[in-house]
Amino acid sequence: MIGAVLPSGPALADDGFPFGTEMQLDVNRMPGSKRIPNLEIGDAGEVAVELWCKGGKGQFSVAGNTVIFVMGAMENRPCPPDRAQADDELIAALSEAGTWKRQGDFVSFVGTKTLRFRVNTN
Repeated sequence: MIGAVLPSGPALADDGFPFGTEMQLDVNRMPGSKRIPNLEIGDAGEVAVELWCKGGKGQFSVAGNTVIFVMGAMENRPCPPDRAQADDELIAALSEAGTWKRQGDFVSFVGTKTLRFRVNTN
């Protein structure tokens, strides 16, 4: 009975929500910027958010394929208006996401807009 349970454990973990990992938005860099937004998700769903300019902390709550993201206070850092607007739009899209799905090293948050992140595996 133990042998039947153990082999399926790692396979299920690979498809689960990526608690305890860092992931990067699957986009190209913005012109003039070296940064790409990333999320560092803790084991309890707490998240450090680093965007094109802004950064801050938030929280993921997950039940099955349902997800709720709540952004906390953001640090306003000096940056061009186009990057600040992109940051705001990204936070809004994450906050509007109601479901998530994982396909290998990619996690998508689905709402009015789908955001795809790559889980860092190193």
